[in-house]
Amino acid sequence: MTLLSPFFLCLASILTLAILGLPVGYAMIAGSTVYLLLAGQDPSIAAEQLLQGLRGSFVLLAIPLFIMSAELMNVGSLSKRLLHFCNAIVGRFRGGLGHVNVVQSVIFAGMSGSAIADAAGVGRLIIGMMTRDGRYTSSYAAAITAASAVVGPIIPPSIPMVLFALVSDASIGYLFLGGAVPGLLMAATLMAINSVQARRRGFPVEEPIALRALPGITLRAFPALMMPVILLGGIYGGIMTPTEAAAVAAAYAFFISIVLYRDVSARQAYEAVVTSARSSASIGILIGGALVFNYVVTIENIPSSLSALLDDYQLSAIGFLLLVNVILLALGCLLEGITILLVIVPIFIPLAQALGIDMVHFGVVVVVNLMIGLITPPYGLLLFVVASVARVPLMPVVRDVLPFLGAMIGALAFITFLPDVVLWLPRLLGYAG
Repeated sequence: MTLLSPFFLCLASILTLAILGLPVGYAMIAGSTVYLLLAGQDPSIAAEQLLQGLRGSFVLLAIPLFIMSAELMNVGSLSKRLLHFCNAIVGRFRGGLGHVNVVQSVIFAGMSGSAIADAAGVGRLIIGMMTRDGRYTSSYAAAITAASAVVGPIIPPSIPMVLFALVSDASIGYLFLGGAVPGLLMAATLMAINSVQARRRGFPVEEPIALRALPGITLRAFPALMMPVILLGGIYGGIMTPTEAAAVAAAYAFFISIVLYRDVSARQAYEAVVTSARSSASIGILIGGALVFNYVVTIENIPSSLSALLDDYQLSAIGFLLLVNVILLALGCLLEGITILLVIVPIFIPLAQALGIDMVHFGVVVVVNLMIGLITPPYGLLLFVVASVARVPLMPVVRDVLPFLGAMIGALAFITFLPDVVLWLPRLLGYAG
């Protein structure tokens, strides 16, 4: 590839436009069109690839529906009821509100599939609870909120896993199952770090909620707690596809927030729909740009070239996975996760398949990498979100998130070296991989 080759000029165009502030999806479409013009191909191929890719993928409908369900949960009292329930369960231990933070992310994960929705929605409530009366520092509350939100898209349902299924043709249902045990493992790791930090820094023990009050608290939160049961039971019971389950999630969130709890006004519901539409459109443009750029990558035969290069080094499957971990963690410091998933990861998939790496295992490893990237400095999108929510400078949040980041990288290494941690549950429910 020379400096004046069409592919190099395509990459240069994408990078330049992105630096100048054009959204990455538009930059990829524009750069890919430059490639088609310079390569002597019909530039209308860009529109064809975009339209065919979006029209032919039924699974993409799950993304706006999961986003909608998360928005509806955030504008009503559903999140508060969940937090009250979690506080009744784990708030009595030292660092209790830190544990509540992690547990609510695990439960909320079964409803939204979005780390940003968790951090920006429920995160606002839990940060307020933690910092009230100076019980926790604002930076620590923000740091554990960011770290716990990372767990959300690893536990099913998961928007990043939907996108991985799009680029790899892996089963969404088995990808969801594969993320369950690693997600719970990471949640347990975060709670262990929180316990150590709570003792070291003298964080308070919350006043225990009487056991006799627990049935009432559970009953008030019960409709919200049933959403993951309905979703996952429907998928793995063969009643619904993941996309249909996303529609059920949105409808159920609408029902319990507006009809059952009656705490969402018509205006709030409208604003939730508008916000969901904007977020979905943003992701859709990014997916469209990636589809066009991936056509360029295929034409240039980049995966085969990389495969030939790696053959020279005779990498084993474990060696390849370690290399992918390093690359994705490094890219996660600088780029947004969806961009990496749609542009970089498809290049690795043929190489992983050639080495006999299971696609469900590979998908979970990729998603965990990308989620860790959300709290990895200097970019770490979640760090900026929680710093804004907590109204605290970024650097103290970065300092407090480092122990959690280290623990998560350790968990990533564990699931990389031991594929059975990921594949045990899918195989238990019929996966043949």
